[in-house]
Amino acid sequence: MQIKTFIVIGENIHCTRVLKRDGNLVDAAAHVIRYDDGGKKKTLPIPEILLKNADWENGKIKHCVAAIWQGLNGQGPAQEAGRDYLRVMAAKQEQAGASFLDVNVDEFSMDLPERIKAMQWTAALVQGASRLPLSIDSSNSDIMRAGLKACEQARGRPMVNSISLERIGLLGAVAEYKPAVVASAAGEKGLPATTQERLDNLGRLIPQLTAKGIQMDWIHVDPLVYTISTDPNNGKMFLAAVQAIRAKYGPAIHIIGGLSNVSFGMPARKLINQAFAYLSVEAGGDGGIVDPLQINAKILQGLDTKAEPFQLAKALLLGADEFGMNFIAAHREGKLG
Repeated sequence: MQIKTFIVIGENIHCTRVLKRDGNLVDAAAHVIRYDDGGKKKTLPIPEILLKNADWENGKIKHCVAAIWQGLNGQGPAQEAGRDYLRVMAAKQEQAGASFLDVNVDEFSMDLPERIKAMQWTAALVQGASRLPLSIDSSNSDIMRAGLKACEQARGRPMVNSISLERIGLLGAVAEYKPAVVASAAGEKGLPATTQERLDNLGRLIPQLTAKGIQMDWIHVDPLVYTISTDPNNGKMFLAAVQAIRAKYGPAIHIIGGLSNVSFGMPARKLINQAFAYLSVEAGGDGGIVDPLQINAKILQGLDTKAEPFQLAKALLLGADEFGMNFIAAHREGKLG
């Protein structure tokens, strides 16, 4: 299979993302996050406020929160380190083939005005470091509007991530800014359990988008990825939904997904995610909300699909490896690379 294009919505500038306090990228004793800028080793000081919260006590640090906090509130070198950290993240994603840079600040603060300020500031800084359009990701309509307003239209159509029947109130912002949209298959009151429910929800959502002037090729359908650790059939069910959506809507729309969700709770997540992205393209998908340093068109094209690790991941994702016993055994034996 030839994979010439794969639309990557780079997911890394997201305030939910965590690093392990005892991991290689955190010096817990020095209270800094380590990062690499073109071979140059740098550090981001962790704000004192984050050393006192539950995440730190539980062995985690939200690194984008740390960077944005320092960029907004830090002093001197700490402030510049926060800004530099985000600029480096944006540049790396662009260099790795991202099409959009997703920005989410929902967990930056409990205070709405602070989150709005963080979105406006982060959007401006990221656009100063990359030529890519932004994907504004928020569960709050005020934050979404603030992000869209901050987007520089000249660099390309920005994106709303996401709109669904349960978030139909975003139609006003969609009509005003005419962005590309991630159209989620979620229903008004819950998540779909079957392919038909996904099709039914999208069948009611997409006409509302086109009625607001959104062209079909601006729509990136998200059929919703569920974890295989909770149900081994979830990978196969997503792929069936991709096939059905492509059959219904033809080549006019894009089909993506938060593909890395599939591997939560499993070992060798990178391998699983790459295999899942490949299978999604086979089924009719053409993109994903992913880390472009791990998944992009070049990486997918270069996968050895006949090798044992890929085949084990494929069996796991298609539900042929019951409870993932073969995959987990291979991981324990060091056979997955």
